[in-house]
Amino acid sequence: MEIRSSNPVLSNKFWSNLTGTDRMTVEGSMKKIGYLLTLTVVSALVSAVLCMNALNNGTGGLFIGGFMTLGFLGGLVLALIVFLVRPNNPVALMSLYAILEGMAIGAMSLAMELTAYKGIALQAVFGTMAITATMYVMYASRIIRPTPAFNKIVFGLMTSIMFLYLTSFVLQLFTPYDVPFLHSSGPIGIGVTAFILVVAALTLISDFGFIESGSRYGAPKNMEWYAAFGILISVVWIYIETIRLLWKLNAYRE
Repeated sequence: MEIRSSNPVLSNKFWSNLTGTDRMTVEGSMKKIGYLLTLTVVSALVSAVLCMNALNNGTGGLFIGGFMTLGFLGGLVLALIVFLVRPNNPVALMSLYAILEGMAIGAMSLAMELTAYKGIALQAVFGTMAITATMYVMYASRIIRPTPAFNKIVFGLMTSIMFLYLTSFVLQLFTPYDVPFLHSSGPIGIGVTAFILVVAALTLISDFGFIESGSRYGAPKNMEWYAAFGILISVVWIYIETIRLLWKLNAYRE
């Protein structure tokens, strides 16, 4: 039996290293997805409120920057730990990941509201919901199928994009240079972000396929958490790219 996904958290090799007596179900996966997404949303709201209060006290920049740095870097470290260690009971690590990502997203959203326009975060939320729903309909209607070739292509694109972001981070940290067009708001920069958003959306097709295959073939019960974790990573990525695209479009119009 082979269960494939473009998401490294949901790879077949990863699945084969996990054991358990109970079996994975779609319903159980959905409950865990709801739990992790709820943690992320609540954390984002709390983060935004704390940053707003800090702005009123004159320390808003420190809070926003600190929350974004701690949230995104901490989330990256936890994701790597989950992927490399593969704990049989990953609930605590995944819950902390959801809280950290929510912290970063809340601060980032507030920063976008202040630097772009009011309502951009809400538009990004609805955009993320619409993209997620569209991907599910396309998967359920078999318009797009997570074939092995599809998953390999999406995984390759995702890996390349992550390498670009890592390169950009290192360049910004140690040099005055950056990756061309990755953060610019010109036509090419907008096109780059739109392309990245499409890749992020396509990862959901692989995630949905993994949940269905895992449930059909009797994957261990704890794989429900890993399936939910994979969905969370995809949804967070879609939201980030959606709000970045809206910001770039607004900056280009101005």
